[in-house]
Amino acid sequence: MVERYVMSIDQGTMSTRCILFDHQGRLVSVGQREHEQYFARPGWAEHDPTEIWSHLRRVVVPRALEGAGIRPEQIAAIGIANQRETTVVWDRRTGVPVGHAITWQDTRTSGYVEELRRTTGDDFFLERCGLSPTTYFSAPRLRWLFDHVDGLHARAERGEVLFGTMESWLIWNLTGGPDGGLHLTDATNASRTMLMNIRSLAWDDELLAYFDVPRAMLPEIRSSAECYGMARALLPDVPICAALGDQQAALFGQTCFAPGEAKCTYGTGSFLLVNTGTELVRSRHGLLTTVGYKVGGEPPVYALEGPIAVTGSLVQWFRDRLGLIHSAPEIETLARGVEDNGGCYIVPAFSGLFAPHWRSDARGVIVGLTSYITKGHLARAVLEATGWQTREVVDAVNADSPRPLRQLKVDGGMTSNNLLMQFLADVLDMPVVRPMVSETVSLGAAYAAGLASGYWPDLEGLRRNWHRAAQWMPTMDPARRDAEYESWRRAVERSLGWAGS
Repeated sequence: MVERYVMSIDQGTMSTRCILFDHQGRLVSVGQREHEQYFARPGWAEHDPTEIWSHLRRVVVPRALEGAGIRPEQIAAIGIANQRETTVVWDRRTGVPVGHAITWQDTRTSGYVEELRRTTGDDFFLERCGLSPTTYFSAPRLRWLFDHVDGLHARAERGEVLFGTMESWLIWNLTGGPDGGLHLTDATNASRTMLMNIRSLAWDDELLAYFDVPRAMLPEIRSSAECYGMARALLPDVPICAALGDQQAALFGQTCFAPGEAKCTYGTGSFLLVNTGTELVRSRHGLLTTVGYKVGGEPPVYALEGPIAVTGSLVQWFRDRLGLIHSAPEIETLARGVEDNGGCYIVPAFSGLFAPHWRSDARGVIVGLTSYITKGHLARAVLEATGWQTREVVDAVNADSPRPLRQLKVDGGMTSNNLLMQFLADVLDMPVVRPMVSETVSLGAAYAAGLASGYWPDLEGLRRNWHRAAQWMPTMDPARRDAEYESWRRAVERSLGWAGS
């Protein structure tokens, strides 16, 4: 019998990767390619969607197939995970984007967002889409494009251009592009646009009218795990059976299927999601209400999310901008050379603060500098910034949720840093657990596709695939924890109000 596999395509902020998984959820092969980051102006962050599609077609998928030594017909299903909120508009007839994709990190809409909050307020949006206006979401970017690209709105009204986040762009191209490509999104990605009604999981007429977004340009909203259609040129006759925003994919890959189970993914930024079940919980403490996943015709599972904008990218800044280390792993060695941070704290509000503050006027600060401070203390403060930001989000989760967190499942590149993981357990005062398969975003997309295609039978079968690789238990003295957390809060206060002052 010929072995079959599930393919996961993870279209991320820095790169696109393709991973093949077997029945045990084990990684079989990987293809990956980075893409260009465009920063045309301060606060702008863009990608070239044509470059990303070209990399997937010419490099990423072929490398994964070659690495496993298999043919496309051995793939049982394809699942897609993607950087969320990143906005693409393209010509329906030619398939050519109207410009670069505007990414989730982009803050060019900050003035417009402030006007929304001042004139309309948060409640109008919270009641409909579960989100407060910020630069993070897609609708303000789409409105910006209408205001700055001549004739675009009229073309959208005529159905000549299509809108989507990155999974929509890839699915459309995989299924034929201008020649009958499917224009789809899933409920997790649609829930990040500020255009979908969080209860009905349909495009909301009032929100479409508010942002003046023509319905003709919007993709059809489907569940996260169902067979949408067949791939064509690249992977002929292979079914595409799942799409999830990357952080929801990680929630699925970490098998957080029960209410109260949570994960945090540590990458460029970090994203903590806690399953709230079929109950829609509206946060009162700065978290986002979002769709966690939707399997076929079953009711949607919701989540509370705390996004943190800068974590792994702070290490990159320490390496590339300051030149204090040559590679990211060196930061742990450097930080271990000192006993503590020496009283130094770094708040990495490079383009504002995300959860739970949502302050676009914040900017990065380093406080507590004395002549005693060395680059070792700075290295430690860089790592500790991730821990304290996570603590702020966990506090908000516990204040919002009827089920306090008892442990945190973690994944992503930063989890290889043992000093950081121990610090997390210490400041959260709970166990921190890392699974055997660290690529949980890709695994979650594979799980959802495999579930929809029958490759895996049920959620319990997926749970049995999850195995613990490492666990960290809290050891910090409570008095020290409280004192240092108070110092962190004072540092955060000093970061506020810088932009536009």
